[in-house]
Amino acid sequence: MNSVLVTGCAGFIGFHLSTRLLDLGFRVVGLDNLSPYYDDGLKAARLQILESKENFCFAKVDIADRPALNAVFAREDFGPIVHLAAQAGVRYSLENPDLYVKSNITGFVNLLEEAYRRKTPHFVYASSSSVYGANKKIPFSEKDNVDFPVSLYAATKKSNELIAHVYAHLYGLPVTGLRFFTVYGPWGRPDMALFKFCKAIINGDPIDVYNHGKMLRDFTYVDDIVAAIVRIMKSPPVGGTASSETQAPYRVYNIGNNQPVEVTRLIEVIEQQVGKKAKMNMMPMQPGDVPVTYADVDALAHDFGYRPETSIETGVGRFVEWYRGHFGL
Repeated sequence: MNSVLVTGCAGFIGFHLSTRLLDLGFRVVGLDNLSPYYDDGLKAARLQILESKENFCFAKVDIADRPALNAVFAREDFGPIVHLAAQAGVRYSLENPDLYVKSNITGFVNLLEEAYRRKTPHFVYASSSSVYGANKKIPFSEKDNVDFPVSLYAATKKSNELIAHVYAHLYGLPVTGLRFFTVYGPWGRPDMALFKFCKAIINGDPIDVYNHGKMLRDFTYVDDIVAAIVRIMKSPPVGGTASSETQAPYRVYNIGNNQPVEVTRLIEVIEQQVGKKAKMNMMPMQPGDVPVTYADVDALAHDFGYRPETSIETGVGRFVEWYRGHFGL
């Protein structure tokens, strides 16, 4: 049986990916440090579901702890690595920069060191749409310059892409970076807009709407993200191809819905699903935020014949259904 290492397995995307891989017949070795960044009740519940399944093996490990990470690599047998563990959140990076350096830089290098020494067949990792920073041209293309991040979180993700190329170039490690665009869906993070808005509207509490609602986000449903990861994971890059800008086995893809939605439209859809009107506090733009995210996914479609397609109406409906069920509403 093929085995896959998934870091951040108790996180939002990691949970959905691990579940999908197990359903497809893969063995999953899951790593997570169960960080208290947000309510660990969600992480515990996700992990409980995963541990109830056959062919799932969990290790509580902080990827910044090299000896602990090395011990996992020494005792476990797996092929591809899908690295999703990271300190997330744009605004939180303004408050706790050390956490981002520890997890997103030190932890990332630790994993790459283990991967190349082990001759891992494919190292897939989560980058972010935040790397596009202050870019004005839309939609965002993988060919665009991304030298101007506007948050430390974004800078760590850009650093991941640079460091990954070094390992691909020096050691021939096949690496693929995935720039996720505003992922949402059941079991989502409580610090994300959809979760916060849904909770507040149901409870009758006001919500803070930044930039007075004039923000466009390329909301991407989590099942679409997972479908793309599974396709990409199975096909490691080969260096030196005619379409590549580098001789190294290295590539980066946007994974987004390619249909940006104004935040006020997101609120309208939640209102429709919940059956209550939102109380909105219109706020200015927050430091580190950007007004628009919009993914060009032509490269993903060309190489894998796949484009995310779940509408915001369908995705939000599924989230609200999960939210009501999970919290017994």
